[in-house]
Amino acid sequence: MQRSLFKAAAAALAVGAVIAYAHPISAADSAPPAAGAPAAAAGAAAPVVTVGGVKPEPPTATELEELKKPMKPLERVAAAPKGTLKNPYTDNAEAIEQGKKLYFGKSCNGCHGGGGGGGMCPPLTNTVWVYGDTDDTLFRLISLGSQDLQKQGYVRKGSEGVVGPMPPFGELIDSDQDVWKIIAWIRTKFGGGPERRHW
Repeated sequence: MQRSLFKAAAAALAVGAVIAYAHPISAADSAPPAAGAPAAAAGAAAPVVTVGGVKPEPPTATELEELKKPMKPLERVAAAPKGTLKNPYTDNAEAIEQGKKLYFGKSCNGCHGGGGGGGMCPPLTNTVWVYGDTDDTLFRLISLGSQDLQKQGYVRKGSEGVVGPMPPFGELIDSDQDVWKIIAWIRTKFGGGPERRHW
């Protein structure tokens, strides 16, 4: 009985991995521009991106310094209102390198792949993310896991051919700074254009 259950679970994982490999971009992703549509002019401003209908403001210097004060990831989640978390290490080369080491050290690659291309869990290179791609959403998803994230009112925006939920890492990662550095590294794997960069 246990052997057949194990075989069924292994088959489900294999099917999920094949689907994720064959269809790495979610069906919720935008369609390519229509034939004959004018191309964006070189140097043209990217479209304004909103979160919940509101254009997010970049954090002030004071807010960035506050975000750099170490806390436990779950403490940061509890202290920050939804939508207010912003990565203080975006595009910081030193933090990105540390984030890469943390990504592998916490075994994120076991589910998301060594280059973030996915496997049994969603790729980190997509232009559409299952719950959204803001810093706030990613921080909460990594810290809380997908089940507790849903309990806080987050809903799936995209879909992937994956078989398991994101486990919570809020108690496994020592500091919110480490979560931010992992996110900074993940951002370097993004496969979309600058107009899709919402951070």
